[in-house]
Amino acid sequence: MSHTAHIRSHRKPRRSASTIAMRAGVAGGVLSTLAVAGASGSANAAEPVTQTLELPTLTADLAAQVAQSADVTQQAAASYQLQAERDAAAESAAKQAKTDLAEAKKKAAEAKKKAEEAERKEAAERASRSAERVTLSASSDTGSSTGTGTSTGTGTSTGTGTSVGSSTATGSAAAVVAFAQAQVGKAYVSGATGPSAYDCSGLVQAAFKQVGISLPRVSQAQSTAGTQVGLGNLQPGDILYWGGAGSAYHVGVYVGDGMFVGAQNSSTGVVERPLSYDPPSGAVRVL
Repeated sequence: MSHTAHIRSHRKPRRSASTIAMRAGVAGGVLSTLAVAGASGSANAAEPVTQTLELPTLTADLAAQVAQSADVTQQAAASYQLQAERDAAAESAAKQAKTDLAEAKKKAAEAKKKAEEAERKEAAERASRSAERVTLSASSDTGSSTGTGTSTGTGTSTGTGTSVGSSTATGSAAAVVAFAQAQVGKAYVSGATGPSAYDCSGLVQAAFKQVGISLPRVSQAQSTAGTQVGLGNLQPGDILYWGGAGSAYHVGVYVGDGMFVGAQNSSTGVVERPLSYDPPSGAVRVL
């Protein structure tokens, strides 16, 4: 025993059983709390592991949804682009159709104008031809005796007052006349030279070709191909022309007896007619 143990103030106080029991209970409660906390901590520590294991499944589903959304967006974009291309094509087609329509209207107007010009030209030619006939008829009537009787020694007088020679052709003239008369009834075709169809100058050229004479192709040149002769001194085989010499628009062959053969037009074809049917403007002789 310490030498101070007998002194009261230096003695350690004794712990009572209740105090010890209380401290033991507190310690037990603390340990229980720590155990619960430890268990809770263990449980919380295990949770992330469980969530981490589920992440790949969630990520795959999300990726599939994103991919599907991307496909839908791409399809929509393609649809919009296709529609835009169709709209552009339709607009281009409409513009082209408008241009084509304008061009067609322009061509139609030009064709109509040309047709009207051709019709006016044809009407002017008909009027000129009629005027020439009237002038020729008037000059013939004033320059010859009236009637249709037979003139002395030189031949017959036609109703137009034009004296014509003998109807009897000989030699080359007879061959020209015979060929021309043999073509009567065949068709008139512009530019045709036989043997099934002719135009006026094509018939005259073919007739003279039978006797070895090569004439120009067109009526303008044929009207100056020989010696000019008066209508009062015609002989079979002479070339008759209508219009001016060098600018004639029609030709035929005089066959005698006041008759001529010519390829008149598409309505009549090749015909034989009296001079009064269509009085000529002049004549040339090449035989």
